[in-house]
Amino acid sequence: MGTLIPFPVRPAAELGRTTQGTAEAQRTPVRDAGADHTPLATPRATGPSLLWREAVGHELRGERTAQSRTLADVARRAGVSTQYLSEIERGRKEPSSEVLEAIGSALSLTLLNLTSRVSGALARGTGDGARLMAA
Repeated sequence: MGTLIPFPVRPAAELGRTTQGTAEAQRTPVRDAGADHTPLATPRATGPSLLWREAVGHELRGERTAQSRTLADVARRAGVSTQYLSEIERGRKEPSSEVLEAIGSALSLTLLNLTSRVSGALARGTGDGARLMAA
């Protein structure tokens, strides 16, 4: 059927999250959500691999801007709110396949085409093959 791509789990410390009551929780501060001003939809220079939701958002925004379309226009045609589409494009939300289908359709993309483009972007971005990371 294809190549199995493992989904490695990031340690809680790497995500900036801790669990209550552990020695690690006492040593590792919780990251301030407002402290990260880097847009999530762009590849990171250092740190963990690009997340699937970030790559999806990057591809959607790239296609929308290539078509010179506004967030409001695409959101209206897809049946989602402008805010939700913006969060998807920034890699902040993990949309369902139904939402991706609706947004892709609004951009004249099939779900297969969109996922193929995202997979290709992930493979090119890592240099050693696609490494998808669970959110």
